[in-house]
Amino acid sequence: MATASPDTRADGTTFLGQPRGLAHLFGVEMWERFSFYGMQAILLYYLSYSVADGGLAISTSTAASIVGAYGGTVYLSTIVGGWVSDRLAGPERVLFWSAVVVMAGHVALSLVPGLLGVGVGLVLIALGSGGVKATATTLVGLLYADGDERRDAGFSVFYLGINVGALVGPLLTGLAQSAVGFHLGFGLAAVGMAAGLAQYAWGRRGPAGTGREVPSPLPPEQRSRWAVGAVVGVLVLVVLALTGVLRADRLATVVVWVCVVVSVGYFVQLLRSARVDGTERRRVLAFIPMFVASVAFWSLYQQQSTVVALYADSQLDRDLFGWTVPASWVQSINPVFIILLSGAFAALWTRLGPRQPSTPVKFAAGTAIMGVAFLLFLPMAGDGPGGAPLLGLVGILLVFTVAELLLSPVGLSLSTKLAPAAYRTQMVALWFLSTAIGTSLAGVFAGTYDPATQTAYFGTLGGVAVVLGVVLALATPAIRRLMSGVR
Repeated sequence: MATASPDTRADGTTFLGQPRGLAHLFGVEMWERFSFYGMQAILLYYLSYSVADGGLAISTSTAASIVGAYGGTVYLSTIVGGWVSDRLAGPERVLFWSAVVVMAGHVALSLVPGLLGVGVGLVLIALGSGGVKATATTLVGLLYADGDERRDAGFSVFYLGINVGALVGPLLTGLAQSAVGFHLGFGLAAVGMAAGLAQYAWGRRGPAGTGREVPSPLPPEQRSRWAVGAVVGVLVLVVLALTGVLRADRLATVVVWVCVVVSVGYFVQLLRSARVDGTERRRVLAFIPMFVASVAFWSLYQQQSTVVALYADSQLDRDLFGWTVPASWVQSINPVFIILLSGAFAALWTRLGPRQPSTPVKFAAGTAIMGVAFLLFLPMAGDGPGGAPLLGLVGILLVFTVAELLLSPVGLSLSTKLAPAAYRTQMVALWFLSTAIGTSLAGVFAGTYDPATQTAYFGTLGGVAVVLGVVLALATPAIRRLMSGVR
């Protein structure tokens, strides 16, 4: 059951017109995204650059697979975070300790050299980030009562915090990497996460009791069985890695299939659970087509850290009045537009209130516009290495942003609105599973990218996304009936 904000005061004090608890969640998520995107902006270059340039000299296709698999594992880990939150510790405690794990991962990446540092660092960051993502979104949802028209606007404000971190992170880590080296860039990401922990530790006592309850406690007699299963699972992964079954060049594909299997299992569990009533079951069914659209959207959008990064490094004219812009700075273009436009979108949804487009319509538009963004690469397909105009890519990333604002914060909000009461955090984790599949697919697709065939690449992926958006728009009336009153 959704609850009203526990920190509402008699004097009406709010944070940007939203419940005061949003300020604490805004801050910790901003710093976590600073570290996450700051590190990710230079990760592909660290893996693929030559040893002389400070990199590990891994092939571009393998590096893209690692980045895609890592990104997908981050979102897959929301299942672990969501399960621990719902069954063992509650979302507030999981959020705090997950942030500690993220910081430890960035420290390992910055201090431990070579592939060992990459392996240890990325595993810790993926696990910790998954816990932060699932629980932070749940805690934002708990700040609003059922029917509170501020909910979508509040998620847009929360999304603003994400993108402030996403803007500043690549700028600072990219500058540090180009001036000194990769490990200083990774070190700055660790410092950013430490700042987020300090801020949240100071503010977490504010909304007393919020998110500290365990919605569906695991019976004590079952805990040893789950612990043994977790240990066995970790050992199996270690053995598969040591025997070469989990090769780096196919990691992204493995993560895709794991996420698909887990997603199907989750939907079956929610649809068959005795703790889910008829209305909640229909809402879970309504979530399925939006889940598919989300996969398509993220499989294109998340190529900013793979194909767009490669494009910026080799094909983009980055000369700016005689100074060469670091390729990693391209990763900050999208957050700039998010910051500029997220307030406008939040104000628009608030002003329209019940007259705003329904969630399926927003999803359909976001998916189709993302496809259009890929099609906009086609006019620059004839430009040779270093010849693509910087302003052209800026315009394309503006379209990325419009598509993102129509789908991503709305999807976060939707997962809390359609969630069965007994599986609130796990429904948010299911939303992130769609991102996990899409992000891993982005790594798979990026492994096939070749500048010589970019016309077919961008044209095919963009066209498929546009068609999916149109299909979802046509299915909107049926989806809305299944949503049973939720917009």
